[in-house]
Amino acid sequence: MTPFQVYIEYLALKSHFNNEKYDYFKYNKKVRASVASFNKRSDKYWFEKTSRKYKDKEIVDFLVSNFISTSDINGIWIGEIINSGERIYREWMKTNQSLTYLFKEQSEELFSETKLENVFDCSKGHPIVLKKFLSGKISIETLVIFDKIFLFGNSFDKKLLDPVWEMVSLKISKYSPFLNIDIFQFKRILREIINE
Repeated sequence: MTPFQVYIEYLALKSHFNNEKYDYFKYNKKVRASVASFNKRSDKYWFEKTSRKYKDKEIVDFLVSNFISTSDINGIWIGEIINSGERIYREWMKTNQSLTYLFKEQSEELFSETKLENVFDCSKGHPIVLKKFLSGKISIETLVIFDKIFLFGNSFDKKLLDPVWEMVSLKISKYSPFLNIDIFQFKRILREIINE
């Protein structure tokens, strides 16, 4: 990737995670940007450095990991990614390499404390699964996998009309297409845990 292409990826992914209506895949990374505007940026050296350091797929993963790890996608700017991006990317890669183990551990803990029907019950406010995510006991990856299995997102969208859930819901829906997993493997793990 050229430095300008890295910049385009950055803009497209930022729009994807930040804007409800923009879809990175649907719009095929189309954003309004020109080489002239790129050349005027004071941080263009970072895009040049990144284009040399990483392969194309790694650049996308690097940016996704940084956008998904922030609690305020609107407020994230390239300076934060420049300062802490490497560390966040390494942690994200570690999480994804041990995703099966991580999912199993987090699911065992969750379902040992609570029955399945109570985990997704939002009749009294935030459900247990959301509280566990917000407290850091469940990763965003585990939450996305739960949504792929139980399809709770749409139901929560109708029942939970608060900004906390709206932010998490957006994060789940935007991150989901980047999480390429064998859903049947995770269903099998969950079945074993719940049927113990």
